[in-house]
Amino acid sequence: MIGGMNVLWILAHPEPRSLNGFLAAEGRRALRAEGHHVEVSDLYAMGWNPVVDASAYAHDPAERFRVADAAKHAHHAGTVAADIRAEQEKIDRADTLVVQFPLWWFGMPAILKGWFDRVWHQGYAYGLRGPDGEWSGYGDGFLAGKRALAVVTMGGPAGFYGERGIHGAVDELLFPLQHGMLFYGGAKVLPPVLLWGTDRFTPEDAAGAAKELRERLRAVPATEPIPYRPRNGGDYDDRFVLRPEVAPGLTGSRAHRSA
Repeated sequence: MIGGMNVLWILAHPEPRSLNGFLAAEGRRALRAEGHHVEVSDLYAMGWNPVVDASAYAHDPAERFRVADAAKHAHHAGTVAADIRAEQEKIDRADTLVVQFPLWWFGMPAILKGWFDRVWHQGYAYGLRGPDGEWSGYGDGFLAGKRALAVVTMGGPAGFYGERGIHGAVDELLFPLQHGMLFYGGAKVLPPVLLWGTDRFTPEDAAGAAKELRERLRAVPATEPIPYRPRNGGDYDDRFVLRPEVAPGLTGSRAHRSA
């Protein structure tokens, strides 16, 4: 679409009348009003199967099921299950991914993890080589040129998710998604939209959250991504461990940011 974004909105919440359902509808409406094209993967509404199994890769049941190898073979042979391929085609068409979910037990809902498990398979999302012949990952890959934004609701107050909060720092909780899935694939990962204390939201709170979301969506093209360190930027040694002089004294997710 000339002049507009092509957005894939992935939603993981079972109730369309929930806060998440409301925000997803408001966000998509705002994008379309701005002239952007939006495709939707509403995982619960789709009845998405989150379970990895051999049948998705036309694997011979008489043979041992080696998941990564079977997926890679099926991808190259064109025998990947239709539901997986349909999601990959949506990703291929998109230049922006929005991943929206409630934080349940310190992570994404199982149905969304299962979407990544099945769609992000070898041959499509990893096990690839770049133009230089090196393995892709962490800053380059199949999502290169795309932007990604997580929209996350949390029941507890913000302090629970601070650096010293009892639930642990939210950056650490989202690190597997933002760094390990999205940045690994080569996307420019934008700072997430974080909505705290949502179990106690009033209608006025929900309206304020929708306003914040619309503003963040309008700013997507100009928003600076999280400055994760690329694999091939010189900060990592040949074992992909940060060099001693890089971010000395820092550990965890913060060490993998350049600023």
